[in-house]
Amino acid sequence: MHLHRSTRVGVEGRAKRRPTGKAPPARGPQRVARGARFVDAYLPALLAQASHLISSEFHVVARAAGVPVAEWRILATLTGGQAWPVGQLADTVIAPQPTVTRQLQRMEKKGVVERLADDSDRRLALVRITPAGEAMAADLVRLARLHEQRVLKPLGSERAALLKQVLRELIEGHGRLAGPAA
Repeated sequence: MHLHRSTRVGVEGRAKRRPTGKAPPARGPQRVARGARFVDAYLPALLAQASHLISSEFHVVARAAGVPVAEWRILATLTGGQAWPVGQLADTVIAPQPTVTRQLQRMEKKGVVERLADDSDRRLALVRITPAGEAMAADLVRLARLHEQRVLKPLGSERAALLKQVLRELIEGHGRLAGPAA
């Protein structure tokens, strides 16, 4: 058996490496330099990564305030008092409608949202935030705006405004106009 000079045989009969002062060779997949991968230039991947990273930063704040992320997304969307169709709310918070419906049931029990029937279509379920929900969301909305300012500051105000405009255009151009029922 030929052993490297920095290797010795342990009591179990297995070879064990002794420290040589050098970093161990990389194990597993090698890191690929940014820009060399398809996903580094693929818009959906870039949008998803940016959304995940930036949202995750604020989700820590929401959870610290005792508000689950799903509830925060709903409250943030409903802030302002207009009634939203449940399906459109689900699209906006990026969650399946049955999941949003269950979350709304829990939130309704807490008194932070209320359901309404649409005057023109009784089959359409609407939901809006209550004054208690607005109060609950107010501090989180303030903190979210501060978080957004920190995120966008390196871009400067013009590039930040352009980024938001382009994102809105992408959203509108790909099947969904965000906003409450007219």
